[in-house]
Amino acid sequence: MLSQNFMLEKDPLSLERIRQILVRLEDTIIFDLIERAQFAHNPRIYIRGSFQELRDMEFDGSWLEWFLKEIETFHARARRYTSPDEYPFTSNLPVPVLLPLAFPKILQPNTINANPSILSFYTRSIVPRITRRATLALAAIKRSNGIIGDEEYEDDGNYGSAATIDVEVLQAISKRVHYGKFVSESKFLENPAVFIPHILTPNPTALEALVTKPEVERKLLQRLRKKAATYAQEFSADGEAIVNSHLNGSAKIDVDGVVELYESYIIPLTKEVEVDYLLHRLDGLSQDEINDLATAC
Repeated sequence: MLSQNFMLEKDPLSLERIRQILVRLEDTIIFDLIERAQFAHNPRIYIRGSFQELRDMEFDGSWLEWFLKEIETFHARARRYTSPDEYPFTSNLPVPVLLPLAFPKILQPNTINANPSILSFYTRSIVPRITRRATLALAAIKRSNGIIGDEEYEDDGNYGSAATIDVEVLQAISKRVHYGKFVSESKFLENPAVFIPHILTPNPTALEALVTKPEVERKLLQRLRKKAATYAQEFSADGEAIVNSHLNGSAKIDVDGVVELYESYIIPLTKEVEVDYLLHRLDGLSQDEINDLATAC
């Protein structure tokens, strides 16, 4: 997982630095999706209460939620979620074993966490699409072995492997979406006077217009499609891409599905995080502090 060392970073709110991190996260997300695409949908792991083994442990959530809880419990003890760019999917986690690091003040205190929405759209919309080829291949194998009807689709039994990769994808998407806070803070500090009237009003539509850059989004989606199409290919032993290896349904990942993930889910949700952060940017500040910000530039 991509990490930023906030103890050494000179300017964590540099838009160029943030852009570099977001570009690298594109690679992480694409490669994780490629790994998930080799397994079938396995919808059972997303249904709460579908595993008797978990109910016997008095856990009523889904297999994936249990995975997240166990992994994030360990990570919380190792103080992962004290970092300003890390957000858990699980609530009521234990306190860290170690004392917290003295991170520099980067973001305003806030409680914005988009992970419930991320978990929902990922399991409901993204997983079925990116696993379609593996699911269809599984069904063909099952039919050849005389298994037909409801039993032939979706479930290959690789619950542990699928959930392990799901956690990696979810954590990468979460980091990418919540970096919207860094973008908003950077743009706010660049020119507070432009934002403050729309925060005090409040006017979410105006704030969204201030943080939205259509040309940047267009280039992002263009770059993402090129990356996904490249990584979807097979490569020879000497590192050369095998011509047309990503065509005729043989690609390692659904390229259009990757683009849709960003266009329909990640980008809009990031904007929501950016706007929500700005709406609360002045919380706890006195009128004098707000006036000082308004006249800072």
